[in-house]
Amino acid sequence: MTGVELPHPAYPRASSYDAGWVAANNMGPHPLWLAEWLCEAMALQPGMRVLDFGCGTALTSVFLAREFGVQVWAADLWIAPTENLARIEAAGVADRVFPLRAEAHALPFAHGFFDAAISIDAYHYFGTDDLYLSYFAPFLRPGARFGIAVPGLVNAFESVPAHLEPYWEPDFWTFHTAAWWQRHLERSGQLTAVHADDLDRGWEDWARWLEFCATHGARTSERELEMVRTDASRNLTFVRCTATRRPGAAGVVAEHRLRGPQDHAPR
Repeated sequence: MTGVELPHPAYPRASSYDAGWVAANNMGPHPLWLAEWLCEAMALQPGMRVLDFGCGTALTSVFLAREFGVQVWAADLWIAPTENLARIEAAGVADRVFPLRAEAHALPFAHGFFDAAISIDAYHYFGTDDLYLSYFAPFLRPGARFGIAVPGLVNAFESVPAHLEPYWEPDFWTFHTAAWWQRHLERSGQLTAVHADDLDRGWEDWARWLEFCATHGARTSERELEMVRTDASRNLTFVRCTATRRPGAAGVVAEHRLRGPQDHAPR
């Protein structure tokens, strides 16, 4: 499936990419739309060393290298680096995008190495931990840029709204409002100039992409599409957060201070 267009006026850069290529490597909401929206507020510059963590099939890594001339470390736990390398080479950016396998709590980088870090549709799976930024932020140099774009909520709730109950899964409790993310990132003490907002009528982008994937035979979720349509902006959206690495902030270095999933297993 190639040569398929899906233009979107809000995302001119992403619209220049083959939508069939994106759909064939689909792992969630349109990653290039979210990346372009996030990067509007990131001020990436050519030559920067950028960590794309939770990169999935590395589509966002290719996008960052092509559109902004940055070097990208494409880190993911579930997709094999060899698979991602094939996509990266086919896209002609193997000299600027470097795939590797990495778990969020065991990153193999030197402290202060990155000029920027982004995460698209992934950070909510590990970054809601109150201690996580104390572990992660030291990999960024002082003044480095940090940005995430994740599924989120327009309004917070304590119990699942009735119209969402048939679709709700435990993982969805990682969805939070822009205000929640703003407070969460600020109180870590690792970042400054924190800004969080949500995507106006983001559910329409979400639904449009799911509809496209379903129409073109790509991997998708009819249940998710039904949920987004049923909600129709009452609760579901996307949230964007950007910030700067605070100079002089002390991170958590001691291993016992940050536990990964393996530390909670029975012994």
